[in-house]
Amino acid sequence: MPVQVHLNLDPETAADDISVRKICATSARLDLSGISEIRILKRSVDARQKRIKVNLTVEIYSAQEKSETFIKPFETRNVKDQKEVVVIGAGPAGLFAALRLIELGLRPVIIERGKDVSSRKRDIARISREHIIDPDSNYCFGEGGAGTFSDGKLYTRSKKRGDNTRVLELLCLHGAAENIMYEAHPHLGTDKLPRIISAIRKSILDAGGLILFGKRVTDILIEHRRVKGVVVSGGEEYFSPFLILAAGHSSRDIYDVCIMKKIDIEMKSFAMGVRVEHPQELIDTIQYHGNRRGEFLPAASYNLVRQVDGRGVYSFCMCPGGFIVPSATSQEEVVVNGMSPSERNSPYANSGMVVEIRPDDYVKYSSHGVTAGLEFQKELENSAWANGGRTQRAPAQRLTDFVNGKTSSSLPKVSYFPGTVSSPLHEWLPEAIGKRLSEGFRQFGSLMKGFMTDEAVVLGVESRTSSPVRIPRNQETMEHISISGLYPCGEGSGYAGGIVSSAVDGMKAAEAVAQSLGYLK
Repeated sequence: MPVQVHLNLDPETAADDISVRKICATSARLDLSGISEIRILKRSVDARQKRIKVNLTVEIYSAQEKSETFIKPFETRNVKDQKEVVVIGAGPAGLFAALRLIELGLRPVIIERGKDVSSRKRDIARISREHIIDPDSNYCFGEGGAGTFSDGKLYTRSKKRGDNTRVLELLCLHGAAENIMYEAHPHLGTDKLPRIISAIRKSILDAGGLILFGKRVTDILIEHRRVKGVVVSGGEEYFSPFLILAAGHSSRDIYDVCIMKKIDIEMKSFAMGVRVEHPQELIDTIQYHGNRRGEFLPAASYNLVRQVDGRGVYSFCMCPGGFIVPSATSQEEVVVNGMSPSERNSPYANSGMVVEIRPDDYVKYSSHGVTAGLEFQKELENSAWANGGRTQRAPAQRLTDFVNGKTSSSLPKVSYFPGTVSSPLHEWLPEAIGKRLSEGFRQFGSLMKGFMTDEAVVLGVESRTSSPVRIPRNQETMEHISISGLYPCGEGSGYAGGIVSSAVDGMKAAEAVAQSLGYLK
């Protein structure tokens, strides 16, 4: 039997495989020559004290033992002539639903409004260079969804969506580094994700699945409260009595389709705010207690949360060593988001700083019914566009000026590619957001000495943290509460937040379809 040991090492020692091997031999009371393999099970950095440590949990195998493959293979089969299930959206929920359908012997037909990942790159470049947004191909829409050009964070606070392990395994099988299986806060990086997404597409197509790009769903066919199929832009129809609805949180037009077809949707809480960028070196100094990061520690991150006037104010999607990117999906709006490359080697650290939004914060839009939150979202994004000079330049303000209610006379260099315009965000942000953010920043400055600095910049607006609506479903069957054969899942349906939780939700939707067909007992 392998021996499991827990090690608490300094960062340099933890990075030296030979040193780790020697320490493992001593801990397991084995001769160094008697160890055949060491497998890391968990790895985390503990920076709570000035002496920073790396915690490792490892399995040690003796010369007589051989470890088994710990990643379960993807069981491919030819599903070209099998029952078809239509999947709307090629984001994490849709792609992982398709992989699971194939494993269960069903044929996925993915309908994606955007383009393949290579074509998306060209459209994304135009946003920064020419400030032109393709409404169907941008940072939010296209193969891989919003996660393709993101930090690729693979952890979630939620424990309600089942086992995340299979998602990580499938990512490894499609090109991700195996360290995502044991890192406490694994991430892929925006430079690695496109290749992984392309490999997933190949697996789906090789197994006989179908992926249709450039097809926006314009209608859902329903007869006697039962799904029959969908209609896409151009008028083509695709028929199936099973529809996995995995549109992303920015696919606002899918909610219009739901309302038109009398498919129930409901309001839910969400969050909006700004993005804040600091020099990464400053965040490293704060989080590593004045120590220089050096080559053996990762770019430091932070996680901040406080209650202000009855609402949560918190950091969201923190991107150490990253960039701020333009994530609008229409021309007359400005939306910012963050991403990091796999090495997290940018000189900047950014994070969304958002305020919890509830229906009583946007009562002025109550005439819009369940889509009132969407209207509030749109107004904020339009305001950012107007205050940014009616381009994709982002309205910005030094953090200290924002808190003190002053317009910034100058702005430091930032990572946001289209550029910035000095703007008094403290004046035009809705009171429900601006005042709470200001107080939240003051409190964060007390928690992290040095956080409140004029080197930090606030950029507007961070508005797409999650969907303002939910498409209700049966908790056990995952089927819509009143439309048979409709399986809402992922961020756009209001049931996930991030790559892993969306992927898990998509796989569970696939299993629910298979179970209803008798393919899964």
